[in-house]
Amino acid sequence: MASPNSYKLSCSIPGHEMDVRGLAAAFFPDGAFTSVSRDRTGRVWVPNSSPDRGFTEMHCMTGHENFVSCVCIIAPSDTYPRGLIATGGNDHNICVFTLDQPQPLFTLKGHKNTVCALSSGKFGTLLSGSWDTTAKVWLNEKCMMTLQGHTAAVWAVVILPEQGLMLSGSADKTIKLWKAGRCEKTFTGHEDCVRGLAVVSDLEFFSCSNDATIRRWLVTGECVQVYYSHTNYIYSLAVFPNGQDFVSTGEDRTLRIWKQGDCQQTIRLPAQSVWCCCILPNGDIAVGASDGLIRVFTEVEDRMASPQDLQAFEDELSKTTIDPKTGDLGDIKMEDLPGREHLEEPGNRDGQTRLIKEGQNVEAYQWSVADSRWMKIGDVVGGSNQQTSKKVNYEGKEYDFVFTIDINEGGPSMKLPYNVTDDPWLTAHNFLEKNELSPMFLDQVANFIIENTKGHTLGAAAPSAADPFTGSGRYIPGAADNRAGFGADPFTGEGAYSSAASRQTSTNIYFPKTDGVTFEQANATQIMDIVFPVLDILRLAVRHPQVNDSLCGGDTDDGVALCNHLLSLMKPQGRPANQMLALRTLCNCFSGWRGRALLLAQREAVLSHAADLCSVCNKNIHIALATLVLNYAGSLHGQPDLEAKAQCLSVASAALESVQDKEAVFRLLVALGTTVASDQTAQDLAKSLGVMSQIAKYTSVTDPAKVGECCQLVLKELQ
Repeated sequence: MASPNSYKLSCSIPGHEMDVRGLAAAFFPDGAFTSVSRDRTGRVWVPNSSPDRGFTEMHCMTGHENFVSCVCIIAPSDTYPRGLIATGGNDHNICVFTLDQPQPLFTLKGHKNTVCALSSGKFGTLLSGSWDTTAKVWLNEKCMMTLQGHTAAVWAVVILPEQGLMLSGSADKTIKLWKAGRCEKTFTGHEDCVRGLAVVSDLEFFSCSNDATIRRWLVTGECVQVYYSHTNYIYSLAVFPNGQDFVSTGEDRTLRIWKQGDCQQTIRLPAQSVWCCCILPNGDIAVGASDGLIRVFTEVEDRMASPQDLQAFEDELSKTTIDPKTGDLGDIKMEDLPGREHLEEPGNRDGQTRLIKEGQNVEAYQWSVADSRWMKIGDVVGGSNQQTSKKVNYEGKEYDFVFTIDINEGGPSMKLPYNVTDDPWLTAHNFLEKNELSPMFLDQVANFIIENTKGHTLGAAAPSAADPFTGSGRYIPGAADNRAGFGADPFTGEGAYSSAASRQTSTNIYFPKTDGVTFEQANATQIMDIVFPVLDILRLAVRHPQVNDSLCGGDTDDGVALCNHLLSLMKPQGRPANQMLALRTLCNCFSGWRGRALLLAQREAVLSHAADLCSVCNKNIHIALATLVLNYAGSLHGQPDLEAKAQCLSVASAALESVQDKEAVFRLLVALGTTVASDQTAQDLAKSLGVMSQIAKYTSVTDPAKVGECCQLVLKELQ
């Protein structure tokens, strides 16, 4: 009989025709979960009341043009009280489904390559990761932000419980923490691709990697624990409701159950790749594998499979064949292996493996603590001593290895021949060139060769000089509209708004503010003694309609050149006076409609450079930066460009982290209020980014009173 703390098979669920790549527990119906597969479908499974305690397919979803790689559940809302299902695929798209329609409710397009990770957050926010090296934030069917910074595929994403914090894990071996769309921290430690992320709490998370380790991190950057047990790539993680115990799956054919920091149980499956796992509401564990089956494991005896089904599962496992190159069983020498008598000795820990010689065959066994016995987990074929002595014929030549490579996971497989005397990097390069594949895969293919020829490769591998896998997904904004009439009433500083101590906060005199704010005063001493005089003169002159028209719109190339020159002066290591005047010149460009059109067209670059100045400790720079964000917010008010508004929210939020000057804070609050005013989607995004908790501290500011009053009005708008 199983011990109370050991998991046993509950049921096996057929249905998918190819690898099961993603699983997620659903909110509705009770006990249901969703799966996605390389067979291009997603399916919803509900518990049935039959004696086999299995699951029934309730719903099949189609819509992807290629294999489906990930799935997540979007929490119920007033509009969709049963929640939504989001799936990502190799067709670069994200499909969002209801529970009663086989076709997508809508499709999100924007990624340039496979969407391989999804996570949902509060207010309907969706975070996606892609092979195009980016992560994207989606809300209400629109892309709000593109998170750029990784140099290789983004394999894992997760939204942390604290609003505004997001994580991404990449094939570049790093994890990045994002707040309001900006990278706040980069976590390093893994030695290979980061494949999975899982939330522990507001302050902690897990990661897993191709380096066969699991790490526990604090969001402040410290790695507090490393877990070792897997012997190959780890693909997925899921955390139990207690926030401490978790499960993991990987390329070593195992599901591993971790409790109190230790691997308490190892369950081997008759499939090479165990791609995904999830915890069901009743505490059972669902796993998906490369054999197309979903298996559910339970520690509750009443839900365990019948003795006949358990024996059938064990028999199936015992008949599998294990290649030592992928099973990590070590260097196998037939003459050194013990016989069956070796199984009379008990194992030392759950999951321990032992190889024995049975005639001319090698058999693998695993120790089960729950059953106090050795269970056969397969027959070992092609021991390493055989691999080095027996060549493989391919295209008329003999090789030590001939690997099957599946680059596109939906396309045809390709053969990669390799001899141990070859250089793995050169072999990978030639393979990619022969098959007309992108050099972005050089690292993956070379590392695959090294990983699967352990103990055979001669000499150290050369360092990679590959093209980084950078993708081409950078967002390029379109030209701005030609709405004229951008007001000329300058917002020049402390005197722009009278003290509102006697006003009622129910009367909003602060936002939305749609007319431009400019800097009109000149400082003759600075012009002569500190700053290159033309820059300050330009800053004043660009307010004149004819000058604005000539510099910003007479010749498009001239306008872009002007913008680029100003941005070159805004580098964080530059001269503060030049930074300030460049920002002020950009602010003053908004006084004319041609200048406004130019800056809207260059919006992403301008705001990105401006955001880099948040950390500069200079009051005047902060005021100019806040004014620039405010002018953008005013220009975008009433417009449908949600990604532009998202960038305004992101930069304003980032600036509020470091800005101390009350005038700068005030202008940022006005920018926030203008961005979210009368725009429900922008309000939802601001809430998901944690803006409310970020600005709440300003409600009590009374000097000047406009800061506290404006803050209260912004919070009221967001409620």
